[in-house]
Order: sequence, then C-alpha cells, then structure tokens
Amino acid sequence: MNTPVNHIADPYTLELAQLDPSDPALFLNQAHWDYFKRLREEDPVHLVEGGEFGPYWCITRFNDIVFVDTHHDLFSSIPTIGIGVSATGFEPPMFIAMDPPKHDEQRKAVLPAVMPRRLAELEDLIRGRVVEVLDSLPTGEEFNWVDRVSIELTTRMLATLFDFPFEERNKLTYWSDVATSGPTVGGERSEEEREAILRECLEYFQTLWHERAGAPAKTDFISLLAHDPATRDMEPMEFLGNLMLLIVGGNDTTRNSMSASVLALHQNPGEYAKLVSDHSLIPGMVSEVIRWQTPLAHMRRKATRDVELGGKLIRKGDRVVMWYISGNRDEEVIENPDAFIIDRENPRNHISFGFGIHRCMGNRLAEMQLRVLWEELLSRFRRIEVTGKPVRVHSNFVMGYRELPVILHPA
Repeated sequence: MNTPVNHIADPYTLELAQLDPSDPALFLNQAHWDYFKRLREEDPVHLVEGGEFGPYWCITRFNDIVFVDTHHDLFSSIPTIGIGVSATGFEPPMFIAMDPPKHDEQRKAVLPAVMPRRLAELEDLIRGRVVEVLDSLPTGEEFNWVDRVSIELTTRMLATLFDFPFEERNKLTYWSDVATSGPTVGGERSEEEREAILRECLEYFQTLWHERAGAPAKTDFISLLAHDPATRDMEPMEFLGNLMLLIVGGNDTTRNSMSASVLALHQNPGEYAKLVSDHSLIPGMVSEVIRWQTPLAHMRRKATRDVELGGKLIRKGDRVVMWYISGNRDEEVIENPDAFIIDRENPRNHISFGFGIHRCMGNRLAEMQLRVLWEELLSRFRRIEVTGKPVRVHSNFVMGYRELPVILHPA
C-alpha cells in the first residue's frame, strides 16, 4: 500500500536516531532527498536500529561508500546485496553476492559478452533497433515512453545478450520485474509467488543451457556459463541466481536511465538547448543522467571484522548499506550535486556503477545504448514533451518508472 506524501515525516522534525531512509514510500514520493541530506551533514555513518530492515549501518557519503565498496576483505557481499531478507529464505546465490575467488571466476566467465570488441560488434545492431523503434512512434499524440521505448529497447538487448528466442523476449522483462519485487521493497507479490515464478524462469533457461552446452561455445551469457570450467557445473539455484543478476543488471540500469534522460532534459530546458546545439555533449549527458538518476539506490555488505569508519565502530557481522543514491548527491565531492548539468568537467565521477571488484561489468554497454538512443532522437525530434507526472516503482532498490507520458514533436 502506498504511503501518501503528506503522511511522510519531515526528517528535520525527527530525532537523529529515528532517521531511517529505507522506507520504499520515500522513494516512490521522491521524499528521500532530505533524509539523505541530513544524514550526510549530521551522521554520515548512521546506525538504524529499528524499522523494517534494521539493524544496519547507513553509509551516505561518497568517499565512505567508495571505502566500503573497495574493501571486500572488510565488507563481504555474502549472502545478498539487498537491504531486505527473504522471509522464506529464498536467496539464490549469484556472483555479485560472493567474495573472491569464486566471485572472480564466475564474473570472468561472462565478461566476454560485454568486452570492448563485442560492444563494437553490437553498436550497429543497437542503432538499427533504435531506428526501428523510434520510427514506429506516433508524433503529436501522447504515449507511455516507458513501455514503447525504454522497455522495448532494453528487452531487445537482453534477448541478444542471452541469445534468447526473440519472439518470447518479453519474458525477460517480466522475470526482471519479478526478481526485483517482493514485500521488502513494496512489491505486490508475495515471497511464495515470486519464488514460484522464478523457478519457472529457471526451468525455461535450463533447456537453453543444455542446448548451448551441446553446441560450440559462443559469446552469449548462457553459452559462456555452460562452457566455462568455473561455471559449467553450477547447481540449479546458483544458475538461477546468476540469471537474476544478469537479467536485472542488463535491464534496470539502462531501462530506467532511458526514461530518466527524457524527464531530466524536459525539466531542464537550458540543458536540452545545450544538447541540441552541440551533439558532442551526448556522452557527458549520459553520464550525468546515470548519476542524477542512480538506477540502483543501494548495495548491502556485512563486516568481516571490527572496522572503524567515520568515527563509528562497525562490529564484525554488522550489516552495512551503501546508499549510492546519497553518495551521488554528496556536496563534498560533486559540485552543485542536485542540479542536472550535462557539461560537467568530470561527468563520470559518480557512484552509480559501484567501485572495486563488484563494479558493474556492463557499464560501457549501458552508456553506449543511451548514447545511440540520443544520437537518433536528436536527428528526428525537435522536442520530447513530458505531459504528466511520472509513475515510479515502489522500491528502495530499483529507482524505476512505470509510466512517463510524452508527446514527440518532430524536427
């Protein structure tokens, strides 16, 4: 059930000890910004003792987040990266929620799918699909950008990365949404329903696995996993966990950044005017969107020993949550961080992709998809008008959109 925005407490009226930014309703209503601002200013390494997800340490400043993220020896990713814990214990293992050496072996197995040589091969395919989707859109009439563009383009890309039956590609979007849903993030599905659907996902992919294992190795994710010595003997639940990781990782960052780019440029017409007059600003704009949006709000770790951070003693076994969405608005590191500025001096100085061994391996692919989309948009349309309020995902993890109504005005 959604919490009305007028029932959300002003963080500056609460005792500092009461501050807990993990309520999904805060993000749904865009009421989280002041919570993080106060924590950065007054208690950047903050212990949340109560609430739905406590106890956990709340890390809100850029440099503290980088410290946690780059010290995997002090902060383990096992057993999960999300703030919540499954009520049923259904936590399929995935390599982002592993430590070395197993993490490194499994990540290395799938890296060829997004290496620079492979990305160069994919760019023409991506551009062709962008052109096809954009040419199918109506002009002068309202439609939902999320469905018609963001979901469609990322689903097509996912189908390519998995070499998934193209006519059934919408299953990938469905499974991605299910994987990131559940009661702990304000989802509408029960844990039991979520588990049943994801087991169906596993069953479908096991058929593809056996087909790829019996054929020559290729560069799609399933073939790479089926042929690599480090992953070819994975247990079914581990296979499912890595599927969930790769599907969500290939979907949510790009999909929601595509929608965010339209919203940000609509809300900042001066920045859009810069872009129209100088298309060389597109790569910087893409990085600024990914910072401004922060597609995944947080990642969780567990202290492997007692650690002092920000003058606080984090005890061995304590849960630690890095709020990327807060670090990307840290005034000490990013000048004028609440503003959307497409020609920043160092636009890739953001935390959205993480740092260290768990840095998003598909970051260059995500940036390329967004770059190509805007190269083609600017050649076709004079303006992309947002005609209503965006409908956001009810989650403290995925900073996503369900609806973004727009009208296209042709060039």
